[in-house]
Amino acid sequence: MENVEAAFRNIHQDLIDGCREGDQKAQFQVYKLYYKAMFNTSLRIVNDDMEAEDVMQEAFLSAFEKINTYSGNVSFGAWLKKIVVNRSLDALGMRKAVFEDIDSHAEIRDESHEDAAYNEELATKVEEVKAAIERLPEGYRVILSLYLIEGYDHDEIAELLHISSSTSRSQLSRAKQKLVSELKNRKKQVQ
Repeated sequence: MENVEAAFRNIHQDLIDGCREGDQKAQFQVYKLYYKAMFNTSLRIVNDDMEAEDVMQEAFLSAFEKINTYSGNVSFGAWLKKIVVNRSLDALGMRKAVFEDIDSHAEIRDESHEDAAYNEELATKVEEVKAAIERLPEGYRVILSLYLIEGYDHDEIAELLHISSSTSRSQLSRAKQKLVSELKNRKKQVQ
């Protein structure tokens, strides 16, 4: 415990310490505690159950191998989630993906009038929104997941994806537009 005079005290510090000592029972307990959340994080990025399962397994193995690098400056869950996000992005090859830079577009629409429509559409059923996100192109889905669901800011997304913050912002804007369009199209098909 003294090796972790961290800024953040984990509620499961005893299990983390056990993992540092190679205790398989502690590793299994940590796995059970974080499995579902980490699987869902990966699934939102890779959009495939089997691949998310593989990514999540690899992320846990990596985390247990590198647990001595965990400094305790953030929660263990946040540290693990970053590993899962990075592994998920690697699985997609997103680090090499080409994102459009906002400066490459001469015309950017003013979206202020679209905010009300966007907020209204997001009030629809959660399952419809999830399904619409799953149908989005990969780049849009990843940006939306990282920003809206995982809570990363544009600077963090830029660092993860090796793009600029302005590119992250423009991609998010386009992703939101595409999501609204997808929701509207589904609504018309249902009617």
